[in-house]
Amino acid sequence: MRQQTLRFGDSWARIAPWRGGGGAAHLVVGPDATVPPSVVHRCIERARASGYDSVLTSAVSPAESGVFVDAGFSVRERLHLLARDLGAPPEPPLLPLVKGTRRDRPGVLELDDASFDEFWRLGPVGLKDALDATPATRFRIGRETDRVIAYAITGVAGRYGYLQRIAVHPDVRSRGWGSALVADSLSWIWKQGGDRVYVNTQLENERALALYRAFGFDVLPAGLCVLGRAL
Repeated sequence: MRQQTLRFGDSWARIAPWRGGGGAAHLVVGPDATVPPSVVHRCIERARASGYDSVLTSAVSPAESGVFVDAGFSVRERLHLLARDLGAPPEPPLLPLVKGTRRDRPGVLELDDASFDEFWRLGPVGLKDALDATPATRFRIGRETDRVIAYAITGVAGRYGYLQRIAVHPDVRSRGWGSALVADSLSWIWKQGGDRVYVNTQLENERALALYRAFGFDVLPAGLCVLGRAL
């Protein structure tokens, strides 16, 4: 099933196979776009005509979810949304990280598959989306010999920073790699002029939640959710 893009105004909406596989379509809306109901319905019809059996959104806030709920979507997964302010230069990472390149992407995707269950895996399209989500992006990896064992994608848009993806291979957890990735991300956001940072994580991911809280993140009352509907 091929990727399809619908243009509206200065933005876009895209239908592509869900990154976790199966017969679901992934409905992605361009950054900072308010999608009108007519576009949502056109995406649903495109997905149905293409042979998908369901449609899933990316993680959306309560304010963004109304147009999808009105089109028959309901909550499939919920996420914590956390935030912290940067009022002083963060401490640098204690483990070595290097710039990720296009050649590292297969190893990064292998690591991502090992770190997340099927529903949450990025896949090649999701990885590209994460790298392209913000005007400025940092892509850092940790290596053990020739193997990618940790990676982070961090973005900045204006004064806001985003920890887009943090992953550590299960074989090397509890060795400080997660802390190194977060520390590097926060330091870079500070240097880019960011002073407010956001990250999300699954409700049941207690390890990630503890890591972010250790770095001063607070859970916000209104989280995010992935919405879906059958076709």
